[in-house]
Formats: sequence, C-alpha cells, structure tokens
Amino acid sequence: MKKILILGAGLSASSLIKYLLNHSTKYDWKIKIGDLSEETAIKKIEGHPNGEAFYFDVADKDQCYSEVAKADIVVSMLPAALHFSVAEACVEYGKNMVTASYVSKEIQELNDKAIEKDILILNEIGVDPGIDHMSAMKVINNVREKGGEIKEFYSATGGLVAPKHDNNPWNYKFTWNPRNVVLAGQGTSMFIRNGIYKFIPYHQLFKRILTTKVLNYGEFEMYPNRDSLKYREIYGLDNIPSMYRGTMRRPGFARTWNVFVQLGCTDDSYVIEESENMTYREYLNSFLKYIPSQTVEEKIANYMGIEEDSMIMYKLRWLGIFEDTAIGLKYATPAQILQHILLQKWVLDEDDKDMIVMQHRFVATINGHKKQIYSSMVIEGSDQTHTAMSKTVGYPVAIATKLILNGQIKTKGVKIPIDKCIYEPVLSELEEMGIQFVEQEEILD
Repeated sequence: MKKILILGAGLSASSLIKYLLNHSTKYDWKIKIGDLSEETAIKKIEGHPNGEAFYFDVADKDQCYSEVAKADIVVSMLPAALHFSVAEACVEYGKNMVTASYVSKEIQELNDKAIEKDILILNEIGVDPGIDHMSAMKVINNVREKGGEIKEFYSATGGLVAPKHDNNPWNYKFTWNPRNVVLAGQGTSMFIRNGIYKFIPYHQLFKRILTTKVLNYGEFEMYPNRDSLKYREIYGLDNIPSMYRGTMRRPGFARTWNVFVQLGCTDDSYVIEESENMTYREYLNSFLKYIPSQTVEEKIANYMGIEEDSMIMYKLRWLGIFEDTAIGLKYATPAQILQHILLQKWVLDEDDKDMIVMQHRFVATINGHKKQIYSSMVIEGSDQTHTAMSKTVGYPVAIATKLILNGQIKTKGVKIPIDKCIYEPVLSELEEMGIQFVEQEEILD
C-alpha cells in the first residue's frame, strides 16, 4: 500500500482529498492528512476507511521529517511560506512532492539536489498558477507545431460568484482569502505591449483596465498582475512584442475599488490608534481633508471627481461604509479594517456557488495568415465545500499526484507543468471531469 501524505486541509484541499480518497481503493493508497486543526482533517475524510487524520505543525521539524520519511509522496497545501520546510524534508528522504503554489527562490535552489535524489518537486499545478500554464502551453505548442509564431499573448483569471448568485452591486463576493483580495495589486505591475514596456504603479492600477467577453458569460474587465514579463521566458516567448497577465472582475469593480486605493484604505503598513472605538464613517473621514462644512460623502465625491449620485457612490453606500457602526478591532491597519467591513457584505450565502473564469487570447501568424485565438474556461462550484476554486486548485494537484505515483510522469527536479509529459495527461483528465477550454479562432488578415 502506497502512502500519500497531505499537509494542510483547508478549503482549497477539499476536492483534492475527495479525489484521492475516491481513487484509493483502486490504486491501494493510504491517505494521511495533517493539519493544525485535526478536526478539519477528520471532516474532510468523511469516514473513508483509507483516510487518516492527525494534528500537524510544520514548525515541529522532527514531526515534519518523521511524517515525510514514512510517505511515498507528499502533497503540501500549506501556506506558501511553509512549503520550503516540507521540500527540504522531501529532498532529505528522496520523496516526490506536489504543491499548487508558486516556486520560491529557495525551492528552486533545491533543483540539483532533487535531481540527485531522483525526485520531482512539482509546483504551480493549481489553477492560477497551474491550469493557466498548462492550457497556455497547449495552444503555444500547437501553433509552433504548425510552423506558426505567437505575437501577442493576453491572459487573465478571476475568482467570482456564479451568475445565478450574483446579487450585489459590486458583482463580487469573497471566494478565496479575503486578505489577498484587499492587498491585491500592491507594488508595480509590468507588462509589454507592441514592444513598449509598461510599468503601472499601484495608485494607477485600477484605472488601467482592459475588457473582454468570455463565452456566454458576458463582459469582464481586467487589471494587470504584478509581473507579466517573466512569463516570456517561462513560456519560451522571449521576443514576443506583447505579454500581459491580469485579474478578472465584472465591469465597474475596478473604478469603485480605486476609491479605496486612492484614500489609503488598503494600506497594511501601520496601525490606526484606538481603531476599536472608531466607526466606519470616521474611518473613511480619517483619510479626507478637514472640511467641517462638507459631509463625508461630499468630500469623497469631490476628491474622486465623481457625482454623489453615481454608481460608484451607490456601491460604497451599499457596503454600509458611511454608517456610524463601530469597527471593534483593536490595533488594526487600514487594510484590516477594510477587510472587516467587506466581510459583512461580501460573504457567500449558504446556497451560493462560486465561479472561476480564465481566458487566454493569442495573436499568431500561421502559414502567412494572422490569427486571433481565444481559449476560455468557466467553471462553477458544486457547493461551498467543493467550490470552483477548490476543484480547479485541487484536481490538477490530485491528478498529478496519481500520475507520479503510477510512474506516468517521470521527469525529475524542481518543475512547473509546462512540459507536455505533465500537461497533456493532466488536461486530458480534467476535460473528462468537465474542466475544459473552448477554443475560438478568427482570421485577422
């Protein structure tokens, strides 16, 4: 019996755990799940005889090394900063490892040791990163095999609420870590367009949006991700004139979110004194000029150059952010307070379902013709356990784990899923599960 060690049993691990347990009898697997909350791990097993839950603390090095030593493969679903400790143990004991997170510099430096130990440390095999890499490389390689060349590549992903449950004016609810949503985009975003480098500072980010339509789901807007330029090398598109990766939201989101950015509400670098005694309205007013003759609403509208009866102001009012409601958080940063306020309004209702939207747009020259290729995916969740986010993060991790255990993926070292030997079988099985891309082509000349 082969032993699969899963570290981390959070929401994104739900579909991963279900998949591996469902396949455990056929392949003679034992699934051991460790989490700081043993109770959470027990719930994810749902009484399956091939599952075992235990309390796990990655900070306990002896426990980490002991558990890794007993496993045949390790799946780390821990927070990104904690993967390195697990990866070190995997290299020490010669165990394959799979994770959905980005490759850190520290893990990349384990590449030579991983090759020496004849193991694979597979990273970035979730949704974004993960499905985005695999689906993009499939199109890129198809174009190359036809003798073509990619001239432009635009890609964006969004975690949103499914249309049936989209019932607030922001057209948005939290479907993943709220803190990451509040802090998204901070820093400088970089991309290249028609050979011209673009560097967008955070305070301009939500003014610089693109729009697109995705299948029959209507229109979306995109704001650029932090660093699109590095993907030229990753995808073998070093000389491409246009490379852009972004995040999707429904139209109008960015312009309203920009109010918070311009005020300073997303700043996480300092604590507001006596924040627990402050009201929502006072919190907003603290970022504005002292003008006793104007209301907070008037000051925001004037500061942003918008009308008081605009849709932007309506969305802000809908949040209740102008109300005299006590914040109640001690020693809180502006970003923490904003997150607290949003959590009162942006949570998924009990019967709500989420949605993952992903789209790639390529412009390529093939046989003397200029073509535009759209590759689009939309997945809705089944419920609030097996969400679209959980499925699209967890299933690729689970499938890759199975393929490595069964010897179908043989590559070694620190990798991401851009090689055919990884992405072809993973995408093939995802398609059987209904997670598939629709390709649309048009001739441009």
